[in-house]
Amino acid sequence: MKALILNCTLKPSPAVSNTEALAKEVIAELELLKVQTTLIRVADHNVITGIKSDLGEGDGWPAILKQLLAADILIMATPTWMGTLSSMAMRVLERINGLYTAKDNKGRPVTYNKVAGFVVTGDEDGARHVVTEMAAALMDVGFTIAPQCYTYWNNGPGPGNSYLESNYRKEWSSETGKVAAANVVAVAKALKNTPIPGEE
Repeated sequence: MKALILNCTLKPSPAVSNTEALAKEVIAELELLKVQTTLIRVADHNVITGIKSDLGEGDGWPAILKQLLAADILIMATPTWMGTLSSMAMRVLERINGLYTAKDNKGRPVTYNKVAGFVVTGDEDGARHVVTEMAAALMDVGFTIAPQCYTYWNNGPGPGNSYLESNYRKEWSSETGKVAAANVVAVAKALKNTPIPGEE
C-alpha cells in the first residue's frame, strides 16, 4: 500500500516547515502500518497555476500526479493562512480538479478507491474550516474521505508560537494523527478488498 503526502507549505526547502513536522507524525504511523510513504514539498516543484493535468513544458505537476495516481492514500498537509488553506494547497486542489472527467478502464473516476486524509497547522484557528474545504474538493473529484482522517495543531486565539516552537497540546495532535493514519489505512484496505464498482 502506498501513501503520498503533499506538504503545501509556502516555503521551499531547506526552510523549516511546521506543517511537515506534524505530517511526519502521521507518516511515522503510516510506516508502522506497513504503508510505503512519499513526502513531497510542493513548493520545491514548479507547479503551474491552472486546472489541467498537464500545462506543458516546465510544469512540475505531471510528475507529482503520476505518484498520486499510483498511491492508495493521499494526505494533504497545509498551514493555515488568514483563516484558510495556503495558496499552494489551493493550487494543488485546482490541479487535481483536472482529473474530474478522467476515467479508468472500468469507467470509474481515476480517483475512486483512493482515500484522503489531512494535516493542518497554524498559529491561529481555522483548521477545521481548512479540512472541510479540502475534504469537499477531493470528495467531489472522487476520493473517499475516511472517518476522523485529520489532525491539526494551532496556538489558540491571536498570533503566537509555531508548532515547532511550542509544546502546547502537541500530544493531542500526535495522538489524533495516529488515529487518522489508522483510519485511512483501514478504509484503503476495505476498498482494495471491495472496490467501488465500475460500469457493468
